Amino acid sequence: MSTAAPVFDSLQLHIDRGVVFVTIAHPPINLVDAALLRQLRHFARWLEGEASLRVVVFQSADPEFFLAHADLVMIREYGESPMASAPRTGLAPFNELGERFRCMDKLSIAQIEGRTRGGGSEFVLGLDMRFAALGKTVLSQPEAALGLMPGGGATQRLPPLIGRARALEVMLGCDDLSAEDAERWGYINRALPADQLQDFVRTLAYRVASYPAGVIAAIKQAVDLDNRVADGLLAEERLFASLVRAPQTLSNLTRALGRGVQQREAELGDFLKLCEPQP
Repeated sequence: MSTAAPVFDSLQLHIDRGVVFVTIAHPPINLVDAALLRQLRHFARWLEGEASLRVVVFQSADPEFFLAHADLVMIREYGESPMASAPRTGLAPFNELGERFRCMDKLSIAQIEGRTRGGGSEFVLGLDMRFAALGKTVLSQPEAALGLMPGGGATQRLPPLIGRARALEVMLGCDDLSAEDAERWGYINRALPADQLQDFVRTLAYRVASYPAGVIAAIKQAVDLDNRVADGLLAEERLFASLVRAPQTLSNLTRALGRGVQQREAELGDFLKLCEPQP
């Protein structure tokens, strides 16, 4: 293991007994923007080389937002750039990040409190396990209301978890899903009372980190035999790019930003109303 963990502006690291706890602190709403994505990718590359670390737990410093969603300004800029129409030869950075966590020899866990929508939901779907606080957590994939589709893995990761019909309801209905319903559907592992969530996750993380070297990697590899999710992610990215560059979609993104998307007080209200077109 390296002598010291890296220091990040928006990720606070604490290492204990083979577990690295990562607290996301990226005000005002833990937006998945270019800066946070760069830090998460840097962290993942560092973690891959740390043989003494067996488990990573992601949590949030903000009790109302785990990861709000992807930055709409970043998405709009992508849609306006030549990159959106360029042929894809490899996974985009966001999906490459999710595949790193899926394939690395560590167990990755999301300890979720607060709003976790769009790209935030897709980030936790890319981790190995998800546990959420009752009464505090909501999850959703609201991209369709903007004329988009999920572009960070939800079309590939949600259907095996919750079934085709419910995955379509999440991605086309765009409604928030409570922690209780997310557990019932299989979106998350468990929904727990907020005052029990941390203790449960820490007990699990420490237990798994105590196992002999190689156990986590072997089980993950066996579970993922014949998994072709990377091919599906590439196809999803191509479809996303075809939608994001449409003039109406770019207009929708601008309209949503003008209504208050990415402003804390507005996001604490009716998020879907901010995204949907006027009747």
